Amino acid sequence: MRVVLSLLHEQKDMTLAGLVAEVGTSAATLRRDLAELDEQGLLVRTHGGARALDARNEIPVRLRNNQYREAKQLIARRAVEMIPTGPHALALSGGTTTAEVARALRNRTELTIVTNSLTIAMECAARPRLKVIITGGVVRQSSFEAVGSLSEYTFNAINVATAVLGTDGISAAGGVTTHDETEARTNHAMVAKAQRVIVVADGSKVGVVTFAKMADLSEINDLVTDTSADPEALALIAATGIAVHVVDLALAEARRDGQSAE
Repeated sequence: MRVVLSLLHEQKDMTLAGLVAEVGTSAATLRRDLAELDEQGLLVRTHGGARALDARNEIPVRLRNNQYREAKQLIARRAVEMIPTGPHALALSGGTTTAEVARALRNRTELTIVTNSLTIAMECAARPRLKVIITGGVVRQSSFEAVGSLSEYTFNAINVATAVLGTDGISAAGGVTTHDETEARTNHAMVAKAQRVIVVADGSKVGVVTFAKMADLSEINDLVTDTSADPEALALIAATGIAVHVVDLALAEARRDGQSAE
């Protein structure tokens, strides 16, 4: 289902035969998946295939969880290394990479986590040594994030030392962007009240511009990404003054293989 939505996001509409060839599953299975995605309002079934519902629609978080998983875990570990020990107020936006950051905090103490993500709030609330504050707001079905005026009010009422921001795109031309304008306003409220802002984004997001701007690059201190990112896009981002941290996927894989051999 994730692959189908990704294909339609890029090509807008495809025939059933074209989808079968790309996905590698049977036509019968694909018809059932298309019917389910259509029922969920994520695409429109056509007589001979399927069509994207809206060019701005993002893939729901439940279907994004396994995309670039290893890269996101490495990025999360690097981001956590950048968060000081001791008492610290940390804001986390929603997203699959920030969810990995939340998991990587499992051994930390004296942290106050502020988030508008239901997924991250539940992840952190299971850790008794972490204090969790969740904002109010309207929950977006696709991302399980609370957005809108109530969420913005919470972020405006507090100050945090560090904000970790997930994104659908980051580029020198477009800044830090996402698919939904309400989510963008909520996340900007978080960014505006943070002393330091760290963007976490796997390489597929670097150089990409999506619909709504969450923050200008001048509001960002650090970007943590991986070696699959476009080097030219990274260079342009670094030229704006952002500290760019790149985790090496190949090196991590080589270390893992070496440990397995031992």
